[in-house]
Order: sequence, then C-alpha cells, then structure tokens
Amino acid sequence: MDHQVRRRALGARLDELGADAMLITRLVDVRYLSGSTGTNGQLLLTPDAGAFLTDGRYDERVRHEVPDMDRRIYQRHYRGEVAAFVADHGIERLGFEANDLTVAAHLRLQAALEGVELVAVHDAVEQQRCVKDEEEWELLRSAQRATDAAFEAVLDLCSVGVSEQHLALELERLLRSEGADASAFEPIVAFGENAAEPHHDPGHRLLEEGDVITLDFGGRVEGYHADMTRTVSFGAAPTELRKIHDLVRQAQQAGMDAIHAGVSGAAVDAASRSVIEDAGYGDRFVHGLGHGVGLEIHEEPWLGAGHEGELPAGTIVTVEPGIYVPGLGGVRVEDTVEVTLDGCRPLPTSTRELIEL
Repeated sequence: MDHQVRRRALGARLDELGADAMLITRLVDVRYLSGSTGTNGQLLLTPDAGAFLTDGRYDERVRHEVPDMDRRIYQRHYRGEVAAFVADHGIERLGFEANDLTVAAHLRLQAALEGVELVAVHDAVEQQRCVKDEEEWELLRSAQRATDAAFEAVLDLCSVGVSEQHLALELERLLRSEGADASAFEPIVAFGENAAEPHHDPGHRLLEEGDVITLDFGGRVEGYHADMTRTVSFGAAPTELRKIHDLVRQAQQAGMDAIHAGVSGAAVDAASRSVIEDAGYGDRFVHGLGHGVGLEIHEEPWLGAGHEGELPAGTIVTVEPGIYVPGLGGVRVEDTVEVTLDGCRPLPTSTRELIEL
C-alpha cells in the first residue's frame, strides 16, 4: 500500500485543520498512514516531512514495516522526540487527535512543548479512511470470502444439543481454516429467546428444534474486517419469526435501495426503519442501521438518526436492520455494501433468505 500517498493527503490538509504539523497517536490511524502493526507507535507529519516514533521493542520491526520514514526510537516516552521534531521544524501549532489523547497526556505534552499551541483535530484520519483504495478492497473481499465460506460450513455443525459457546468457537476455527488471519470480533451466537438480545454473549444454551439461530461474525485479513449476520431456523420457524424475518429482509432491501453516493446516513436509516415502523415493530428495532467497516469493525461513516453527513463513493457500510421480541427471539440480517455513484454493491454472497435446517 502507498502509505506516502496517504500521508501526503493528510499533510495537504493541515492548514485547513489549523495546524503546522500533526501528532498521530491512535494505533489504527498510525497503521493506516505508515503500515506499522505494532502495539506502540506515533507519527509526526508536516506537509513535507514526517517521523515515526516508537520504543526499542519495535526497532527491528519498523525497519521492515516503515522503511520510508525517519524512525526515532525512544526509551521512556515520545514527548522528548515530539519536542525535538517541533524545534527542528519550527512548529508553532501542533495538531493532535482529540478523540485519543487523554487530558493527562495533553497536560504532559503541553508542559514539554513550551510556547507551542496544541490544536484539537477531530476525525481527520478517520474521514480519510472512509474511502477505500483498491488494495483495501481486495483485503475486504478476502475477509468476506472467508466469512461466506465459514457460514456455509458452520450450518453443518448445527445439531440438537450443541451449545452457543461451542458453535461460536467453531466459527472462529472455521474463519481461520477458510483463509482469515483471525476472527474480526468475538462471534455472536444466539439460540431461540436469546436472539432477542442484539449483542448476546454465547453461553451454555443448547440448540433445540424450532429455535432460530442468529450468527453475527466475520473474518479479518491483514487488519481488514468483514461483518455479516444471518438468522436461520433449526427446523420449521415459528410463524411470527418467519413473518419478522420477511419484514427484516424487506427493511434491509429498502435501506440498500436508498444508498448511493451523496445520500446521508440518516436518510438511509429512515428508509429502512420506516418499513419496520409501518409494520408495528418500530420499538423493537433498537439500534442504528449500520456503520463503516475497515481497519476497525466499527468506524466512519454511520447509518442512523442524526448522521447527516453524505456517504462518498468507495465507502463500505453495513446494512443491518433487526427486530427483537423478548421471550420469543429476534432476527437480524446484515451485509456490508460498497457505496457507488448510483447505488451499492453487496460484498457477501451468502443467501439472505430464511434457511430452515
């Protein structure tokens, strides 16, 4: 990946952000801009210069992962290297990631940078990460291929007496065996009435005839995540849950039909949500419609009420309406889609129709 291009794009925006240079401390943003995969690293960027900071544990690793930057190794804390960089480049206004730097860290940094103005910058790198390049898309597609294959395989493991916890463990194993580096997150597996909890933790509930099974999972490949949810039925689905599944599928399609470059996340959410509200289940759809996916499993942009920003072409978002009825169960169907100029393109290939095992 051309991390220099990404850094130059951010550097070109510093003036509009009100800064002469930028300190990047969020690890996911450091990775996006440099390629570093370590658990400690910071970046300093000006429009025409930059430095990568880390401690001695990663000295050798960053020689391979970040060969195109000035690398500075510190022993105790990065503040000294920041102060030296600021002095070397005559920086008067240093931007920092407002959503990452703690108050305590801010105070210590300010004490180390006498006479330098610290400028709070909100979501600059996160916004840049929204639009994926072709290499990112290939990694996302690879993660999705592993996810689709794991879904097909896990259905064969559903049998009377298997536990939610066991099936979750099997999903993680299958994701790796199908080509993912790891699971994107701890899978959600919910049987029967537990499917009424949108984020159920898999437990010791055993599978029974007539249960719905909600599976929310995904693979991760070189840091990029997949995210998919399917609700299937073990045996004949109860009448109301079959009705709910049909309704959720209609709502998901309405959301997908509303997506195109330039539409707001709020408008897409409203298009999907209105289908569920009109059917009388509005109070049972208890979360936003979706979110961006990439180096993080939840990232910009968001599909939900109040998210008025426009979706750019080349963004990936989830579309995941759900209906949850306490005591009965629930249904969620989730797909990641690429936002295009005139619509959207789903990544998963797994059927969205109700499967009865």
